[in-house]
Amino acid sequence: MPWTRRHLLTLEELSLDEIDQIHKTAAAFKRTLKRSVKKVPALRGKTIVNLFLEPSTRTRMAFDMAAKRLSADVICLDGSKSSTTKGESLRDTGETIQALQADIIVLRHSAPGSPLYLSKLLNIPVINAGDGAHEHPTQGLLDTFTMRERLGSLKGRKVVILGDILFSRVARSNLHALRKLGANVTVVGPSTLVPEHFKAFGATVSHDLRSALADAEVVMLLRIQHERQSKGMFPSLGEYTSLFGLNNTRASWLDPKAIIMHPGPINRGVEIDSDLADGSRSVILDQVTNGIAVRMAVLYLCSGGQPEFVTVNS
Repeated sequence: MPWTRRHLLTLEELSLDEIDQIHKTAAAFKRTLKRSVKKVPALRGKTIVNLFLEPSTRTRMAFDMAAKRLSADVICLDGSKSSTTKGESLRDTGETIQALQADIIVLRHSAPGSPLYLSKLLNIPVINAGDGAHEHPTQGLLDTFTMRERLGSLKGRKVVILGDILFSRVARSNLHALRKLGANVTVVGPSTLVPEHFKAFGATVSHDLRSALADAEVVMLLRIQHERQSKGMFPSLGEYTSLFGLNNTRASWLDPKAIIMHPGPINRGVEIDSDLADGSRSVILDQVTNGIAVRMAVLYLCSGGQPEFVTVNS
């Protein structure tokens, strides 16, 4: 099946076949990351603008690295250095970037729907690098890519997402992808952060950590999203940790072969103990590496490349 999408805006709109195409393309590109010369010429002559109007470390660096590994020219703009601080609209910023002959815009923005809005105005691909508490599609793609690397098929696998579900774009993107991949997903945390309406995503909603973790093959921890909370959703971080923080005792409730994930940044000692974050069951750093390969795949496909044309010489 040929790739036909110009933009990557949400995982909700992707089909299972499209997720598979991205993962297969990422697997091919990942092999290049193990070579002494890590670049491929797939996007030589293209210019990618990383327009990050909300703070980011991992996502921005991964998109930067991915574009350079594809031999593209990269321009990075953050909110503090763009004309948006002078009152320029997102539309004007986007149209200016397009007029400067950029080929792709990677957008992170605090307002949900911003990438969709920009995609309707411009004639170049727009890739969503996180829009408010809505979605973070490349994170969902790299997370499920990492799960499939470790577990194979996700059909029927029990995946638990633990923490601040309410404000998490990562959780939403993973829920969309995991449902299409056939996983059984449980979201768990305080009732204020895990409301019942997440059942509409096809997930089981739980506030009982022990029963949620029982026999889980994947547990993904989420950071408490202080910057998105208009008011405290629980009395204190200490109380959250005492009830829902992942420690060695609670990790023993998981399937013995279960993997531990976290999209970062990690609040060590809050959502997860350091020895678990750094332990043999953790795939947190694998997620980071896979984030480069997945974003290479997304940039390549959205620029007009086709999965069957990806060849990697060892």
